[in-house]
Formats: sequence, C-alpha cells, structure tokens
Amino acid sequence: MSTADKGSGFHYQALTPDLILDAIESLGIYPETGLLALNSYENRVYQFRCDNNVRYVVKFYRPERWTDEQIQEEHDFSQALVDEEVPVATPVIIDGRSLHQYQGFKFALFPSIGGRSFEVDNLDQLEATGRFIGRIHQFSKQGKFAHRDIVSPKLLGDESLSWLKESGHVPSSLVTPYFTIVEQVLEKSKEIWFRQPHSQIRLHGDLHPGNILWTPDGPGFVDLDDARTGPAVQDLWMMLTGDRAQKVLQLEILLESYEEFCEFDSSELKLIEPLRAMRMLHYNAWLSRRWEDPAFPMNFPWYAEERYWEQQILGFKEQLAVLDEPALSLIPGY
Repeated sequence: MSTADKGSGFHYQALTPDLILDAIESLGIYPETGLLALNSYENRVYQFRCDNNVRYVVKFYRPERWTDEQIQEEHDFSQALVDEEVPVATPVIIDGRSLHQYQGFKFALFPSIGGRSFEVDNLDQLEATGRFIGRIHQFSKQGKFAHRDIVSPKLLGDESLSWLKESGHVPSSLVTPYFTIVEQVLEKSKEIWFRQPHSQIRLHGDLHPGNILWTPDGPGFVDLDDARTGPAVQDLWMMLTGDRAQKVLQLEILLESYEEFCEFDSSELKLIEPLRAMRMLHYNAWLSRRWEDPAFPMNFPWYAEERYWEQQILGFKEQLAVLDEPALSLIPGY
C-alpha cells in the first residue's frame, strides 16, 4: 500500500451508478447491460456489456491511494507483458490514454477475461502457471520501476504495526498480548530478511490464486494493482498450500517449469515465512485502514470482535514457531 494512503474509503459514497455510467460513456463506450459488481474491496470494479456486444470491466481506483505516475507505470508494465505474449489483463487505450478521470475519480477500462478459478491443487495448472511466472520475471529483470513501492519489512511490517498501534482497533484487553507477539514475529522476520540477500525485480506483487483465471488457453493473470519491486519468491510463495510435503511437491513442479525461462535463486525460499508473517500483519492493518469505507464493516463484521483478535494472537504464535523451523527446500534433509 502507498504510504500516502489514509483510508479514504468515504470518497466512494460519491461513486453512484449514474456517475459510473457517465464516466464510461465519456469514453464513447455505451453499456447495454446493467453493472455487475465484481469481488473487489480495495477498488470498485464492474463488468458490463456494451452496445456492440463486447464485454468490459471498468475499474475505479481508490482515491488517494496511488499517484497517476504509479498507476500509469502499472498499465505500462502490463502492456509490455502482453507485447511479450504473456496473458495479462491490460487496460484498453482510448484516445492515446489508458488512465482516465471523471469528476475526481481515476478509472480504467479492461477487456473482460472469461475463465474459471485457478485450482492450486491441480499440478498441471501449477506447472503451466510456473512457466508463465518465469516468463514474467525473465522480462521483469530487463527494467526497473520508477514509482511503484518496494516489498520490505518497513512497508509491510513497520508501517502496519505503527498504524495498528494508533488505530484503536485492537481490543484494549488484548493490546498487550497482541502487540507482544506481533513485535516478536516482526523482529524474527526482519532478522531473516536482512540476513538473506535477494533479488530486486519488477513483480506482479499480489499473485495469489484469486488473481489467476484458468482459460481454455491456460492461465490468465489479472489485477496488477500491487505491482512492485521485490524478491522473485514474492510471486511464487502464495501458490503453495497444504502440509510441508505438499508444499515441497508443489514447489518442485512450480520451479521446474519456472526455470525453463528464468533462473531462480533457491536461497530466497528462506524468505517465504517472513513474507507470510508480514502479510498477516499487513492484512490486519489493511482492514483497519479501510474501516471508514462502509463496505468493510458490512463485509468484515468479525474484525470488530474480540474473538478475531484472539485468533490472530494464536496465528502469530504459530507463525513465530514456523519462523524457527528450517526453510522449505528442494534438497532432502535441508
């Protein structure tokens, strides 16, 4: 998340259906169907079909989150990947622009990609996905982001911790146990992070299974909203699920196909659990940052309950133990 982000969810109250339609029509695109809201809390995203029978997705960016330069860099990166024949959703260019503005809202129009959910336990799909991630990273190494964020303990950990301490969202009865274990986890994560040299390449940034659609032609990658610079393993570790043996099998398949196109430094596997720990903390802070947005109390009511925070304390205790275990490895016994 951008450090400039101040939880500006209330601005979405002005994003009425009429304004959305007017914004789309300002591009010379005329919806024929109603607007189908897609599953997105960070931005506002809608699917529709226009009068020439083409399906589109329109994405309204959360106000004050990204600068124009950051959004444009995301768009340019996705278009460059498409030019390399990587199946990435990239915005439509209209009148020479991919980023548009209407009454204070920044928005982009995308072609609608049909597909079904990516199956993380389907090894054939995992193999094909690894091949394309390798192609993404092979291209990514050829340039740098100038405006996007960098994956780091400061961005994901320190800033999240500071926000939560000031937010008042952690129940008073759990403040001491929650922050005690979180600080221990963050300190251990930093220790591993700074001890382990790692790559700094352009990334998708948030490559979890929900951002992959399975199409008749293979995987399709969507939502580069969190494109950033960081270690290659950031775009790989969220593909791994199950127990340790299952993760090792998935990792073998993923990396074998990945390395058909891009070499991977296996020492970066040591960063998986620190990245997972920081993602846990970042998620807690993300919900806190967004609490002024009416969509969040409505869709995440459990966030305000003590039980949720008790579960988080338990989860961080378990993660602290995992951080002390040997990192995942493709070499037996290590």
